[in-house]
Amino acid sequence: MEEKKNNIITVKNLDISFKTTAGMVHAIRGVNIELERGTTAAIVGESGSGKSVTMKAAMGILDKNAIVNSGEINFTYADEEGKEQTVDILKQDKKWIRKNINGRQIAMVFQDPMTSLDPTMTIGKQIMEGMIWHYKTPKEEAYKKAVELLEEVGIEEPEKRMKNYPHQLSGGMRQRVVIAIALACNPKLLICDEPTTALDVTIQAKIIELIRKVQRERGISVIYITHDLGVVAKVADYVYVMYAGKIVEKGLINEIYYEPKHPYTWGLLSAMPDLETYDDRLYSIPGSPPNLLHEKVGDAFSPRNKFALVIDDKKEPPMFKVTETHYAATWLLDPRAPKVDMPKELAERIERMKKGAENYDSLKE
Repeated sequence: MEEKKNNIITVKNLDISFKTTAGMVHAIRGVNIELERGTTAAIVGESGSGKSVTMKAAMGILDKNAIVNSGEINFTYADEEGKEQTVDILKQDKKWIRKNINGRQIAMVFQDPMTSLDPTMTIGKQIMEGMIWHYKTPKEEAYKKAVELLEEVGIEEPEKRMKNYPHQLSGGMRQRVVIAIALACNPKLLICDEPTTALDVTIQAKIIELIRKVQRERGISVIYITHDLGVVAKVADYVYVMYAGKIVEKGLINEIYYEPKHPYTWGLLSAMPDLETYDDRLYSIPGSPPNLLHEKVGDAFSPRNKFALVIDDKKEPPMFKVTETHYAATWLLDPRAPKVDMPKELAERIERMKKGAENYDSLKE
């Protein structure tokens, strides 16, 4: 994979296993991800596909039982003297990462704000903590900045909220506080791990809009980890579809939504709720994700894939090039494979999505 000069982070051939009481779990299998400065990438897939593990490796916060078999995670940032540095995060010790990277350069917004906030500390103290620890910011200055951050993330009466404890806030407000903490040290990369899962739909939309606003104003890069393709449509420039610890399709947002090539991506798109569908039941991908304790020969998705070929059970598919920016790991793209089109219902749904997008764009003009 060619390394562009403008990448903020480049994950190369990342391979991770976990030691468990049941045996070795091969969780990440040769993952490659790139993110250009100022852009947004989304990593999409079902639970257990390896999305969060990949990003925890990038943050240097993998669990103790993780074994990195191979790979690099190259992160480019400006050091204290303003010089540009590129470091392989996997080669750094935890102490160095904590001092130089966590919070300061890369910040993470976790899925459930209640588990990432300290119930015994006031909101104000938790926002100020990073500034004081990383930059030795004087308390008065940190307090003032924390109030400004609460205002920036849309919390009313910020001065009053500084004295509150997490349990005194609603779910949406707690998630805004987590975003304020993540932004406190001006990171260059924000990783959002299912940032809206625990929230109701109206609050979800507000949190997504807030992250987009912050990104525009601060010019930061963002990685979303999600299983919800509806969220991805609103935020991402580039999409990585993950299954069983591998990237199975990647492309620009329009390529993934309008011209998906992998049967797993077809399944994910078909499972999105749609007001105009004529089915009584919402589509779901048959079967369940594989048990990574027992690695399958060939394509991990083949037992759930009604378009699977004989070769799928014998050999893992390589990444086939669709366009300069679009790749998919499915034997259906091999020139020798029989021609298989996406399901008719999905093709109709994509046409509706295209029309909807065109109408939306014409309304904005």
